[in-house]
Amino acid sequence: MADWLLLRLPRNEDDGATWLVADARGAALGAPEAGPLSLAAPRAAGRRVCVLVPGTDVLLADPEVPAKAGAKLLQLIPYALEEHLADDVERLHFALGKRAADAPRAPVAVVARTLLDEWLETLRAAGIEPDAMYADSDLLPENPGSAVALLEADAVFVRPPGEMPVTLPDDALGEALEIARSGARGAESNPRGLILYTGPAEWQRHSAQVEAARGHFEAIKVQLLTGGPLTLLAQQLASDTPINLLQGAYTRTSSRAVGLRAWRVAAALLAGLVVLHIAGKVTELQVLKKRERAVDASIRDTFHMAMPGVQNTTDARRRMEQRLAAARGAGQGLLPALQALAQARDATPGTSVQAISYRDGTLDLKLSARDAASLDHVSQSLRSSGWQANLTGGNNVGNGYEGHLQVRASGT
Repeated sequence: MADWLLLRLPRNEDDGATWLVADARGAALGAPEAGPLSLAAPRAAGRRVCVLVPGTDVLLADPEVPAKAGAKLLQLIPYALEEHLADDVERLHFALGKRAADAPRAPVAVVARTLLDEWLETLRAAGIEPDAMYADSDLLPENPGSAVALLEADAVFVRPPGEMPVTLPDDALGEALEIARSGARGAESNPRGLILYTGPAEWQRHSAQVEAARGHFEAIKVQLLTGGPLTLLAQQLASDTPINLLQGAYTRTSSRAVGLRAWRVAAALLAGLVVLHIAGKVTELQVLKKRERAVDASIRDTFHMAMPGVQNTTDARRRMEQRLAAARGAGQGLLPALQALAQARDATPGTSVQAISYRDGTLDLKLSARDAASLDHVSQSLRSSGWQANLTGGNNVGNGYEGHLQVRASGT
């Protein structure tokens, strides 16, 4: 896939834009640059362009909506956010994020249409056509066991585990730390960790206030961003979590779509050729079906030889592969891994195994627990027992938390 040009618009008109070139995975390919948009335009050639707009101008929320709202979801969102909207709904643009099936909440971004139009006009005047447009706060990383915050010169972003990010002015750092501790909804929870990203100047200015709050967190980890936050934000470009504001009437019409409309006649001829090709394959398909029946008979004979006494030959190949994998796994660490998992689970009340698979020395688990901290405790227990254990993802489900854990023997 093509590289990215990550372009961040300033919060103040007097400031210049900043930009960074990153590969398809979001890894920086150079140092961040700054200046007028005219200098960034040449960097867009041959690359996908992602524009970050000030999170202070975009409302990010995940209101509760009916699980089966379907096509009416976008019509319900304004009513679900009514108490948070100060402007007329007709003047606002609503963009929906990715929503899990039957999830009780729907992620949404809300921005004034006039402001969105102004951003797009400014970009197009500089010769830049964005492929995606996100609130800069929406690219703040997520962590299932810790709150994540970004402290800049004039704003602070904070994302509690499993919640939408919140943007506050820098002088509201105390409120941001409280949100990081208890969540934007004020839910009671065990002390969680905090990962704080900030620049050297901002840390020097606010370090005393952050240090004073250490007692409210399980731990506070500070990471200084000497080159600015773009490198950090770029890491989320490969994720499908951020909400793209370019939806509905603002969806970009790609050159590919234009080209397809221009070649409708050619496409119709191609479709006719495909139909003729399929018709010519009918006879060949009949021959293949006859051969397939012969192969099925051979598989049944082999199955009965390999698994005597088993009469049901449905899905014979998969069942033989499962039997072989189970036999191999028993001697390569599966039983010790399950024993270590049982001990770690017993040490963490309220934790249960939802799904399990074992392949090539790796145990893939789907666990449910009271919260993300409980899953982190299971992971730590496994590591203390000499296993490699990594949380690969997770999300809130109902009154609990579900996550994915990979376990393998140390050194493998």
